[in-house]
Amino acid sequence: MKQLLGAHTSIAGGIHFAIDRAVKLGFTAIQIFSKNNNQWKAKPITEEEAELFKNKLANSPVKFVVVHDSYLINLCASNKEILKKSREAFIDELKRCELLGIPFLNFHPGAHTGRGELEGIKIIAESINLAHQATKGFKVSSMLELTAGQGTTLGYSFEQLAQIIELIEEKERMSVCIDTAHMFAAGYDFRRKNNYLKIFKEFDETIGLSYLKCFHVNDSKKEAGSRVDRHEHIGKGFIGLSGFRHLMNDERFFAVPKILETPKGKEQLEDVENLNTLRKLIKR
Repeated sequence: MKQLLGAHTSIAGGIHFAIDRAVKLGFTAIQIFSKNNNQWKAKPITEEEAELFKNKLANSPVKFVVVHDSYLINLCASNKEILKKSREAFIDELKRCELLGIPFLNFHPGAHTGRGELEGIKIIAESINLAHQATKGFKVSSMLELTAGQGTTLGYSFEQLAQIIELIEEKERMSVCIDTAHMFAAGYDFRRKNNYLKIFKEFDETIGLSYLKCFHVNDSKKEAGSRVDRHEHIGKGFIGLSGFRHLMNDERFFAVPKILETPKGKEQLEDVENLNTLRKLIKR
């Protein structure tokens, strides 16, 4: 099976241009923002824009698209105004995905900013439930991303992700993305094969592999357990090629898209180089 590989891709000039860029770079999977990721409000997507995007996507080799939500959103913010804005923005992100026909909205669960981890987890689940109630019948899945656990950020353990999912009313609308740099920084050191196997056995027993729908494939600038979120080019960080070799040759995950979020320039040539590095790790 040919694996779905790609990178976070720019929507500069219009959301449909992300497809053009992906095709040019040889991607079969991409992540995009549906709007400016550093602003609360966004111009609505028109029906014409949505149709153009969907038509280009349907006629391209790109088989998987995920939207990453705005970095401003914090679904368990202790500030009431920020929490209200975050919930409204999250609902808007779900609506934009639905209009574009994109099946996944990836997001960091949130940072409790002093309210405590258990309370934070409860508020995150409440926020997701409210968003799902506001978007009844939507096909979009809310994709929890495993985090590095920097600061008061939640979602840095399989147990925390499982706790959030357990509190969700529409569990069928939930999915999970594993970011390899975050996983490593959170303390899941998968460089050795036996550790790699133990980690995914734990994931399956705690959450369930059926929830795992995407990988962010990033090396880490920081050591295992550092709890610091810093991405590096594949093979150039502390994870090294060994960990990625295990992942790229794990038959259980051949059908799970793998998307880069590594440093890049405007032309994204670094992404092409990183993907070539990953492809070379696949045993023929």
